[in-house]
Amino acid sequence: MVNILNKSIEWLKDIQIANRGLHSIENKVPENTISAFEKAIENSVAIKLDVSMLKDDSIVVFHDNDLNRCCEKSVKIKGMCLKELKNVRLFNTDHKIPLLADALDYIDGRVHIIIQINDNVPARKICFKLLQILKNYKGKVAIESSNPFICLWLKKHAPEYTRGIIVSSYKKSKFLNKLSMSKFLFVPLFKPDFLSVDIKMLKNKRVKKAREKGYIVIGGVFRDKLEYIKYNNFCDSMLFDGKGEI
Repeated sequence: MVNILNKSIEWLKDIQIANRGLHSIENKVPENTISAFEKAIENSVAIKLDVSMLKDDSIVVFHDNDLNRCCEKSVKIKGMCLKELKNVRLFNTDHKIPLLADALDYIDGRVHIIIQINDNVPARKICFKLLQILKNYKGKVAIESSNPFICLWLKKHAPEYTRGIIVSSYKKSKFLNKLSMSKFLFVPLFKPDFLSVDIKMLKNKRVKKAREKGYIVIGGVFRDKLEYIKYNNFCDSMLFDGKGEI
């Protein structure tokens, strides 16, 4: 596969990526925090972090659509503004939800980053704001989303950025699994640089064909050594549970 801009994407191969940083509730280091990123940097592993947009267009590092799991608050993240979020703490610790700009300033290119976009707002809106924040960042960074139209938007408006599509699996829905796998049919249209594939999907023949065509496949989330033994040969890099290395 020839990249039209000849941009380097080889850095995505043969790396371990800590999902939401190296985090541990037992040690009071929540996911997607500066402390979790600090631990990943100390261990020289890449970081996959998640971003969401607030109602005032601020971009923060946060995975869920709401604050129930992480903060015990029944409110949607997109319905909050930055001023309100400053009073919120994660998992009953002293840690706050960081701004993406602050996280990037801290990481400062010391390890590679994959940014997963929460697609709870229109693709154009969050992508435009995200690119404004990234324009002066010098480190290696890739952008991914489960929404393939975010990949398409980046292909058209910011092709210099490494972009990927997430292929998820759903425990209780064969229909959603088939729908997720159908993204492979549109890979020639969206032209991602890589695919982030749920480990339960890695042995699918479509994944194998994608790798044969030159697409980088990141498998995850790996949670233990048994999963490593079972699936590591079916992907190019591994996204592992940020609670500890494989």
